[in-house]
Amino acid sequence: MAAALTFPQLLALPRAARGFWVRVSSSWEKITHTSQVYDEKDDRTIRFVDRQKEVNENLAIDLIAEQPVNEVDHQIIACDGGGGALGHPKVYINLDKETKTGTCGYCGLQFKQHHH
Repeated sequence: MAAALTFPQLLALPRAARGFWVRVSSSWEKITHTSQVYDEKDDRTIRFVDRQKEVNENLAIDLIAEQPVNEVDHQIIACDGGGGALGHPKVYINLDKETKTGTCGYCGLQFKQHHH
């Protein structure tokens, strides 16, 4: 069994070493990131007749890692994910002296206090 990595440790790995790729089953059906694959006789495969299953290869962990750290002026900031109704519940993040960066627990955006 592989050792579990924390989120910062996972982000520190090179993208190619994270092990995210599109896997295929023995019947060459694409397997999703949740390991979803159907047996050939499963009735749910009817939606893939004459077409390929589409699997999103852009995983959230990679997309959030591409976002720069937001520099803010205040010690306490609020994150609601942006986008109004498409965001998430508002959370407050305390950027005290000991914290180098604060991370939103919902969307993963990182914040850093800009010291004058």
